[in-house]
Amino acid sequence: MVDFVLVLFLLLPLVIGILQVALVLHVRNTLASAAAEGARWAAVSGSSPQMGEQKAREQIAGALAADLAGDVVITPALVGGASGFEAVIEADVPVLGLGGPAIRVRVSGHAVAEPSP
Repeated sequence: MVDFVLVLFLLLPLVIGILQVALVLHVRNTLASAAAEGARWAAVSGSSPQMGEQKAREQIAGALAADLAGDVVITPALVGGASGFEAVIEADVPVLGLGGPAIRVRVSGHAVAEPSP
């Protein structure tokens, strides 16, 4: 019985750490996808950065908690020398999704603007 407790004492933090890393990577990848989609949406002819922000927030709310979509900013930018848009999303990922101290995640996405017809 003592051996089980000692092994559990060593393995439990390792397993919890792995779960936290997996959660942060999942949130970061989902936010990166939403940022790219928001930038693409803003870059479509006839669209606007506000519509891109709304699309990014919808993407985040559909895959994660809607409160993670707090800081979504889409601004005009040069993308490889061409005019386009840059979407930046910042979110705080709580420890194991339960609250408490959080890890700050910042991602960005870019898209070249479509020319007007």
